[in-house]
Amino acid sequence: ELVEFATDAHAEAPAQHVDLGEVVARVVERAQRRSGRRLALERATDLPTMVDVRVSAIDRAVHNLLDNACKFSEPETPIDVTVHGGVVEVSDRGVGIAEAERELVFDRFYRATGARSKPGSGLGLAIVQQIAELHGGTIELDARPGGGITARLTLPLSA
Repeated sequence: ELVEFATDAHAEAPAQHVDLGEVVARVVERAQRRSGRRLALERATDLPTMVDVRVSAIDRAVHNLLDNACKFSEPETPIDVTVHGGVVEVSDRGVGIAEAERELVFDRFYRATGARSKPGSGLGLAIVQQIAELHGGTIELDARPGGGITARLTLPLSA
């Protein structure tokens, strides 16, 4: 992750016109196989989801969000993933992140207080933010009702 962050390799890849829901579905399927976790994917069919993105970068961003959700929530709890329009949400039922730390976790190497005992480099969300900005998008973290975090990656839809 450090090399990937430092080199910004995703910036060199050409953008492709793709269905964001399809990209996310592939990442979710791969993450479910590797983790053995229950990942529930919901795709809104009433909104367009076509985006112009560097597919490998978006793959990495969604993978990092899923990895965090799996790492910081109990193994028996499901992780919800939704795609509606150009928005991807990953919601866990973990310990959450204090509101005062929600912006700080996007800084390189910053580890939230509740995450310091878990494995990780503190680069995952910094990479997600870098990828979101590369595509003219945003990443936000909100408290999930009932506990945990919802990470919201928003990307501009294709014209």
